[in-house]
Amino acid sequence: MKGIIKNANGELHIDQDVIAKYAGASACECFGIVGMAAINMKDGIVKLLKRESLTHGVNVSIENNELVIDFHVIVAYGVSISSVSANLVSNVRYKLESLTGMKVKKINVLVEGIRVID
Repeated sequence: MKGIIKNANGELHIDQDVIAKYAGASACECFGIVGMAAINMKDGIVKLLKRESLTHGVNVSIENNELVIDFHVIVAYGVSISSVSANLVSNVRYKLESLTGMKVKKINVLVEGIRVID
């Protein structure tokens, strides 16, 4: 499914992968976020993804031309998870609405692990 922006000149279609990549990059800029997490459903193992694999920890769905985004993240040890999550939601919502012109209906933050940073 694609997001659609209509204006006087026609329609602009934005692919979900583009939105996921931008959302993942925006999330990784937030303080306290170590990175995106990939979950091996078979083994239940969580691993930290490299910067090139940002879309694997982000699920984007488009409902009535509104975005619903799920983030699977790993946070830094010793930070307030609620503060980091609130910052992530605020930052990503602002950046995605500015980029796409679409409304962000909901952002779910799923903390999959904690990592000690050197």
